Amino acid sequence: MIEQRQNEHPTAGESTTAVIAAIVGNLAIAVCKFAAAAFSGSAAMLSEAIHSLVDTGNDALMLYGIRRSRKPADNDHPFGYGHELYFWTLVVGILIFALGGGMSILTGILHVINRTPAEASRWNYAVLAIAAVFEAISWYFGLRAFRSEQAGRGIVETIKVSKDPTTFSVLLEDSAALVGLALAFAGIYLSSHLAMPWLDGASSIAIGALLCAIALVMVYESKGLIVGEGVGRATAQGLRSLIASDAAVQSVGKLATMYLGPQDVMLAVEIHFHADNSLEGTRHAIGRITRQIREKYPRIRHVFLDASSIGN
Repeated sequence: MIEQRQNEHPTAGESTTAVIAAIVGNLAIAVCKFAAAAFSGSAAMLSEAIHSLVDTGNDALMLYGIRRSRKPADNDHPFGYGHELYFWTLVVGILIFALGGGMSILTGILHVINRTPAEASRWNYAVLAIAAVFEAISWYFGLRAFRSEQAGRGIVETIKVSKDPTTFSVLLEDSAALVGLALAFAGIYLSSHLAMPWLDGASSIAIGALLCAIALVMVYESKGLIVGEGVGRATAQGLRSLIASDAAVQSVGKLATMYLGPQDVMLAVEIHFHADNSLEGTRHAIGRITRQIREKYPRIRHVFLDASSIGN
């Protein structure tokens, strides 16, 4: 749905702020976690450190994608660079799956096999607490950007219809990070107090599986946007009705749309005008229809009306 005015949607600034907050928070957390992992030998803590480091790099790639997507159109890219954001989000999803999820699962399996004991030190728990604070702050910014796009929809529905992957990617990453911290705490505490070292490795595997699940969602949604998604059915029907309501229009033929970026839609539509329309009247009708489309649907910035079938 894109019927709402443009200022009712999340601004590019909100998405950028959420990504920058995530970068700063994850970098600080990664340093603390690696230090804790070195002192305690915990597989879960090492997985969390890897997770935070990968998240830092991934968020930097998303920020790069945001900047690249704002480049103006040129001769080589006449419709701009909006799809760069979708490409880099896809890359981030793949990296989360391979590096974040894969490395965490591998580390956990090795610790389960070797039954390496983890030290439940106060330093470890202090790092987890500090990390939770940073992650909660980053999660707040991600939630704020996500809610501005939610518009009363459910979480799953918002992810499906969103055309700005940064709004849900940051929130998913930070949510996974908070759950991962809880799993790391459980793994360290239980493996130490129950004298069952394999539990620490098991929590690392659980963290990896969680990251893989998040990555699959990001890859799936980004893939659809790169391939070329159009507006929702209700919006397409609204466009068809708006065009057909013009007095000069006899019928509306094929109508196609595609998102070139989160705030940039292309529309191509075939219009059959009445045979008794003059060329001047048809020219005015085309201008009138184009203006009405852009007024009601601000995201539609490229409008192509095929009037080759005039009089048919």
